[in-house]
Amino acid sequence: MTGPSTSCPACATPAVEPFYRRSGIPVNSCLLVTDRDSALGFPTGDLALVLCPGCGFVWNQLFDPALTSYSPDYEETQGFSARFQQFITELATDWLQRYDLVGRRVAEIGCGKGEFLVEMVRAGAASGVGIDPGVHPERVPEDVRDRTEWIAGFFPEDLPDLDADAVVCRHTLEHIAPVGEWMRQVRAAIGERTDTIVLFELPDTRRVLDEGAFWDVYYEHCSYFTAGSLARLFRATGFEVVGLSRAYDDQYLLIEARPATVPVPGEPFDIEDDQAELAASTARFAAAHAEMLDHWRSRSREVAAAGGRSVIWGSGSKGVAFLSALGADGALVDAAVDINPYKHDRYMAGTGHLIVPPATLKEIRPELVVAMNETYLGEIGRDLSALGVDAQLEAL
Repeated sequence: MTGPSTSCPACATPAVEPFYRRSGIPVNSCLLVTDRDSALGFPTGDLALVLCPGCGFVWNQLFDPALTSYSPDYEETQGFSARFQQFITELATDWLQRYDLVGRRVAEIGCGKGEFLVEMVRAGAASGVGIDPGVHPERVPEDVRDRTEWIAGFFPEDLPDLDADAVVCRHTLEHIAPVGEWMRQVRAAIGERTDTIVLFELPDTRRVLDEGAFWDVYYEHCSYFTAGSLARLFRATGFEVVGLSRAYDDQYLLIEARPATVPVPGEPFDIEDDQAELAASTARFAAAHAEMLDHWRSRSREVAAAGGRSVIWGSGSKGVAFLSALGADGALVDAAVDINPYKHDRYMAGTGHLIVPPATLKEIRPELVVAMNETYLGEIGRDLSALGVDAQLEAL
């Protein structure tokens, strides 16, 4: 096991005291677990979140990369959601048009199951290469197979050169511990192609801190960015930031950049000015977390005391973090519902909850359905109505 990091992985400022600690949390949230005993005995790790006073980056000082695992059994996709599919289709089309990528080549680092790269090719990119240890080429739609290449591996070991007109990286940087070093590797892999557009998407940590969203803090996410710390990292590692915004109900950050040959400070974006507010948010986070956790524990107890049943909707990272944080009260939740068929009849890491398809709710007849992401409330509500399940639907 590695020891605590003593300096900021983004800017090397000496570390200060953590503002939030947790122990015994599952080290993977999206690995498919085939039996309940394995789920209950799933490996755990510890977490100590530190705010860098220099650049505003937040990281898990106790993160040990040897404890995490990424493989074909890593089932992270949200692609079975119509709401999510609409989002990635619109984003892919927007990026393709704004950066003149029709007829061009796209490389995606951390492509997951490939949905986004598929949408970029469908929108007009000539070809694409995606790299991810969990990619399943056999699940890629036939209409783009002859224009795409899929590498089951890691950047940069298995894809050392990023010879492309666009480099895309979505929901991967938060899984990288040495973020400064890794971003310099991205810049080096692009080489002299300063016309390449670099397009990243990742969670916005400001929302997590402000809302006390303990369900968005989990082991695989060892790195946490705000708009300001993300822009500062890109500029420090050889990029000119040309776009910075929030998306998906302000849950995600989008950053658009180009490789630079000399440092380019650039004009700061308004949303970068966040360090004073960030310091206040981190100071409040532990108390906000406790308040939110008390609410959901009380809610679960209320339903159980009245003879009702509860389920969560969403068996991914948020679901694992939510159930793990509930502790003994997690046993009051009957099951985890998911629309992804690859997860059905598997078990939640750490708590052993069975993952079931929505149709199972006709048998469970829950009093309470807790959506792990409020963005999907409309979609979930329609599914419940179609099933004839009259339950109270609430969101984290």
